Amino acid sequence: MTQTEPNRMERRCGQRFEYQLPVTLRVPADGRRGAGFTQDLSSRGALLWTDFPLCEGMMIEMTLVMPSEITLGEDMSVCCRARVLRLEPHRDKEKPAVAVRIEHYEFLHDQVPVLQQHTPVQVHTLP
Repeated sequence: MTQTEPNRMERRCGQRFEYQLPVTLRVPADGRRGAGFTQDLSSRGALLWTDFPLCEGMMIEMTLVMPSEITLGEDMSVCCRARVLRLEPHRDKEKPAVAVRIEHYEFLHDQVPVLQQHTPVQVHTLP
C-alpha cells in the first residue's frame, strides 16, 4: 500500500466554520492597514484571503463580525490579535491565503459592526 500524501496531524482545537466574512487588518508594529476575507474561522484561528503583505510570525489585528455559532451568543464585532502561522502561495491569480492563530479577543460592544462600516451612510446637515 502506497500513500501519496504524508500523514498530517490535526492541530485545531475548535470546530472550523466555513464563513466568508470581510475583515480589516492592521499591523500594530507599523500601523499599516489592509483588508481581506475569511475562508474559514474558529474561536482559535482563521484562514484569510488577502493581498495585504504579511509575513510568517507577524502579529496582526483582525477586526470582523464574529458569528453567533462561535460567540455562542449573538453576532458581535470583535478585534482579534492574531499571529500569522503560514502563507499559502497564489493560485490562478487569487489572493494568497494566510493562516492565523487568534491569541486575544476584544469585543467591540459600542462600535458599528465591520460590515456596516463599508456601507455608505447618508449624512444630513442642518441649515
